[in-house]
Amino acid sequence: MGNKIAGFLLAIVFLAFVHPAQAQPAKVYRVGIIYEGGPFSQVIDGLKDGLTKLGFEEGRHYVLIDGNLKGDRKAAEATSRDQEREKVDLIFAVSTSVTTAVKRATANVPIVFAVGSDPVVAGLVESYARPGGRLTGVHYQTSADLIAKRLELLKTILPDVRKVVTFYDPGNATAMAGAKSAREAARQLNIELVERHVASVDELRQSVKALKAQDADAYFYTNDAMVTSQAQFIIDAARTKKVPTMFAFPSLAAQGGLAGYGVSYHEVGRLCAKYVQRVLSGASPESVPVELVSTVGLAINLKTAREIGLAIPQEVRLRADEVIE
Repeated sequence: MGNKIAGFLLAIVFLAFVHPAQAQPAKVYRVGIIYEGGPFSQVIDGLKDGLTKLGFEEGRHYVLIDGNLKGDRKAAEATSRDQEREKVDLIFAVSTSVTTAVKRATANVPIVFAVGSDPVVAGLVESYARPGGRLTGVHYQTSADLIAKRLELLKTILPDVRKVVTFYDPGNATAMAGAKSAREAARQLNIELVERHVASVDELRQSVKALKAQDADAYFYTNDAMVTSQAQFIIDAARTKKVPTMFAFPSLAAQGGLAGYGVSYHEVGRLCAKYVQRVLSGASPESVPVELVSTVGLAINLKTAREIGLAIPQEVRLRADEVIE
């Protein structure tokens, strides 16, 4: 009897000295992530950094169920259905086209999004202040919002530009809207927009490979998540062909693009972390207001400019938020 009491008291003493950090939480949340790969991985990195700062540690408080579509937007519905069947607690979807597919294919799982198009116009939420359903998240300004400004910057970099080429999937409503905006902006600047339709990653790569330097004076990004996923391939091919490139994301200048004007993908992901944390903690998406990210930056890669034989005007260097030597 004395040994039992002594053992019981020893157990109490041991538990009293266990550090709280050593105790595992009652639940490890399962978070599905669905994105088209490529630069969108920067959003996922930002999400993880943001969750860490909020006290949510990967592996201890949550695990990610990876749904990298690798540029195949058509796989978004099947992937999201699989994740809902696997009982994920939440799906984090990146880009308007992917989020639209995830919403259409699922029935009950909460969705936090990072989208480049107006989520009200896209039919994802009822309003910014009160989303009204099972979706909420962050709307970042992208090509459709900034396309005219981005084309103006390209013309400042290349005063003699006459025609620019762009690639997009005509089956993507977001891309079609972006192409329309690009067409109108190009007309105002007396620039010909050479539109190349590509319905898959393979078609895009073949079209980029077939591009000749005389076909266009520069490459100009149109808002298409599938194309974004292949940004590094476009950058590498364009540098080989000595074709200047203008992207919607400053981070792509650091990867060899000539210029990028838009929001930081990493920052977008970091901001999304508070939405993921709130929903996992019990908040209903219907009452969590959507946030608009409008801070944009310009990045210029002078090394790429030298490689393709281009001199960047001093006024552009002075306007740039980041100049890569």
